[in-house]
Amino acid sequence: MPLPLLPAVVTGQAERLILNLSLTFSQSRSAMAARAAMVVLVLGIVVSSAKAADVDMVFLKSAVSKGAVCLDGSPPVYHFSPGSGSGANNWVVHMEGGGWCRNADECSVRKGNFRGSSKFMRPLSFSGILGGIQKYNPDFYNWNRVKIRYCDGSSFTGDVETVETSTNLHYRGARVWNAIIEDLLARGMNKARNALLSGCSAGGLAAILHCDRFRDLLPATAKVKCFSDAGYFVDGKDITGNNFVRTFYKDVVNLHGSAKNLPASCTSKLSPEMCFFPQNVVPTLRTPLFILNAAYDAWQIKNVLAPSAADKKKNWAQCKLDIKSCSSSQLTTLQNFRTDFLAALPKPGQSPPSLSMFIDSCYAHCQSGSQDTWLAEDSPTVEKMQIGRAVGDWYHDREVSRRIDCPYPCNPTCKNRDDD
Repeated sequence: MPLPLLPAVVTGQAERLILNLSLTFSQSRSAMAARAAMVVLVLGIVVSSAKAADVDMVFLKSAVSKGAVCLDGSPPVYHFSPGSGSGANNWVVHMEGGGWCRNADECSVRKGNFRGSSKFMRPLSFSGILGGIQKYNPDFYNWNRVKIRYCDGSSFTGDVETVETSTNLHYRGARVWNAIIEDLLARGMNKARNALLSGCSAGGLAAILHCDRFRDLLPATAKVKCFSDAGYFVDGKDITGNNFVRTFYKDVVNLHGSAKNLPASCTSKLSPEMCFFPQNVVPTLRTPLFILNAAYDAWQIKNVLAPSAADKKKNWAQCKLDIKSCSSSQLTTLQNFRTDFLAALPKPGQSPPSLSMFIDSCYAHCQSGSQDTWLAEDSPTVEKMQIGRAVGDWYHDREVSRRIDCPYPCNPTCKNRDDD
């Protein structure tokens, strides 16, 4: 039986070790058997050593007295890996995703897991944009790397003082964000030379909504930019012609008291729920932004285009699980969704300075947190450019680009899956 394929970082080390070991053995049957056993042992050692270590969790207990808490009242959490060398004064702050809750029932469900309570959070390892190996994250590997855990259900925008006694729900996402950023500033981010606010999904939306605020909290001399992965949720109609997601966002904003924490540059012109849509916020930003998104965003296909409420007969069930299972008429609908998505992207002249885009034609959601989609030998590419390199080139002013992929199924490098 052939050995399973291993990541390049593993196989490269294993091959060198095996080669060295092979020189010490003869080719007799007994020696070959010993060699085979040694190969298995070496592979086990290398795989074990290649596994990224868990990153320390910081339970911000001091935030509780400020009311900066998860839905269940538990303290907020972030993971922190300190920078070193040339990256000692540089910071990448990445916000976790995980959808939203729009009513007490939905938020109560989240209280019973890590989406609403830090009691259920566990250590995790960093990879992708937070990875610590130079080869696989050359532009950010030695920066101070932070992952803010998401436990409020409002993209860090909520702030309701009253706590319902019947549910004990705390809608305090904005307070959580403020408390964690304040703690990071005290850790040394107040002396940052370079900083990147990033996030995936609901965290990617938060990276847009909090972008200018983040810029204003850091030193004026620092280079500060924002990066949104799978956070460009569009104001589109579902398959029945209804504005399902617009109603959904209105409920989220009202429940969490989000209006006062959304960008005033948008809410001064539009109703608060409309300022949950990046297409209405991005043109007002002052801070450079990079938009990474799949044109066939898996989450948006499932929840904006064909939500369960609009697909009661579950005609889209298989298509939503696997784009290859979509019928010809469903594929036509998906192509129309892509057209509408591209039309909602900011146009030249109405966008923030140094706006870059990487819009691939994958059926995916969140592509910066996993090494195989961020920067690896077989990572997705657009115009022969990988995501990790495109983001690094943009941040360091080596290139500002607007890469928009051809329509599905033209890109063979895609990894079609739904990661959040």
